[in-house]
Order: sequence, then structure tokens, then C-alpha cells
Amino acid sequence: MSGLMLLDTPSLYFRAFFGVPESVTAPDGTPVNAVRGLIDMIARLVQDRRPDRLVCCMDADWRPAFRVEALPSYKAHRVAEDGGDQTPDALEAQLPLIDRVLDAFGLARAGVPGYEADDVIGTLAVRGAAAGPVDIVTGDRDLFQLVDDRGPVTVLYTARGIRNLQLMGEKEVADKYGIPGRGYGDYATLRGDPSDGLPGVPGVGDKTAAALVTRFGSVEGILAALDAGTDEGFPAGARRRMEAARDYLAAAETVVRVVTDIDAPELADLDDRLPAEPRDAEALVGLADTWNLSSPVNRLLNALSR
Repeated sequence: MSGLMLLDTPSLYFRAFFGVPESVTAPDGTPVNAVRGLIDMIARLVQDRRPDRLVCCMDADWRPAFRVEALPSYKAHRVAEDGGDQTPDALEAQLPLIDRVLDAFGLARAGVPGYEADDVIGTLAVRGAAAGPVDIVTGDRDLFQLVDDRGPVTVLYTARGIRNLQLMGEKEVADKYGIPGRGYGDYATLRGDPSDGLPGVPGVGDKTAAALVTRFGSVEGILAALDAGTDEGFPAGARRRMEAARDYLAAAETVVRVVTDIDAPELADLDDRLPAEPRDAEALVGLADTWNLSSPVNRLLNALSR
């Protein structure tokens, strides 16, 4: 395998934090479980998939204003009392260290103010697919909307772990959800996603959502059919439910759809080449010694040098 690998870094470090015990600490007792777990995940991905290029995509804004303006319930249940997100304190403390380690290795790191990691991934995936295969590594099903066999753009889904990735292309999405392979965003809009505060259309479940997306192709196609006044293709009761949900559908489209055309300097001159050796070996050694990271750092160095 060669090409571009895009990491949904927040998804991976959250998985690492909850998958590696907090008893894994630096000599001073500070938890480093998320850092160690993330480094090991990247080492495994590089070893197994052998990308030419890799970008660690970051959340510069976990709840962008344009999405909240469209749908105030978006991730509202995750807002902490101070207005921030509910990242555990022990993980929050590790995030600056994650940045420092990635930078010492020379791994590209990209985030854009006002956008989530998903949007950075979407933009880089569309841009990168013109040059060859793109792998997106994530535990977030929202990114299934980016799969495209023409690139190909494939999602490596981490629900079963890094050692047992599920490869999701258009066929796999179609087989799993009964929808056109690139129709996951429209499907999610209709059925909703409680984990993101996305209510969905009342009375529309998985089967009805799949039938509507298959028949009309998209939310836009459904709205066009409503405007045309036709009942054809709507399951029993679905047309009435869609009519009642017009305002929601217009708002949810903005929320669910991953941005694929960010124009920002942070992405303009990104050096995403996978380094064969660390950018700052001295800094990396210091970080490894100070924070009890020698074993995972060496594993990633070995993977990069092959």
C-alpha cells in the first residue's frame, strides 16, 4: 500500500486514553497512556499500510459556530460547565505532549481554526485522491460519507481496534447500510445520530432512511420530490414526515456534511511526506526519557525506517 494516510487524531487519542490504563505514567506520576497508545497506533498503521504520506488531522474547533448556528443541539450534550468540551482532565493534560512528540518525529499535523478534524480530513482527502489512494483512519462513522472507489478513498474503521481494522469503501458501506456507497451523510441526516445531538426525522429509522436515500439519492433529491408534489417512492407515511421536517433537513445538511474545500494557509504548504528519521532527534530523545515513552517511540522509529 502507498499513498496518503489521514488520521482522525482526536478519535485515536480518545481511543488510546480509554484503552490504555491510566496507571501508565511518567516517572513523576503523570498519566501518559494516551500519548503511548497513540504512538503505538501510528507505528502499527505505518508498519502495516506503508503510506508515502501521512497527516495527523486535529480539531482546532470541536464544535464549530457554523454548525451550532444551523442546529443548536449539535454536540450540546458534550458542553462542559465552563463552555468547553468534556475531555477528561487526565487526557487534556496530555494533548500538548502529543503535539510535541508528533512535531519531534516530523509528522505533519494540521488543524484549521473554525473547523473540526473531519473537515480537514475531507479537504485533504478530496485533494489527495487526485494523486492516488487515500486511507482515512477513524472511529467516526460520519467519515463514511467520504468513501469513493474512484480515488480510491477508503475508511479504515477502528471500532474493532487498530489490529483489526474494518476497510470501508463504497461496496462495504452499501452492503452494511443498504444505501448508495457515497450516501452515508444523507442517511445519517435522516435517521439522526444521538452521539452528535442530531435528532433525525421523527418516525424515520434505519430502513426508511435507507429506502429514501436509495430512491432519491440525497436529501436534496428528497426535497425536490416534495416540491414536485409526487408520492412515488415514499414509504407509507414518509412523505408527510419529510414535509414536516423541512427546516430540520436544511439545517442538518450543514451540520452533517463534511467540508471538503477549506481554503486556509494551514493546509496550503503542508509537508505530508512520511519522515524516514525524526525531524528533531534530540528533542525526541528528551521527551522519551522524561515521559517514559522510549518503547513506543522506538517502535515508531523502527516502522518509519523500514
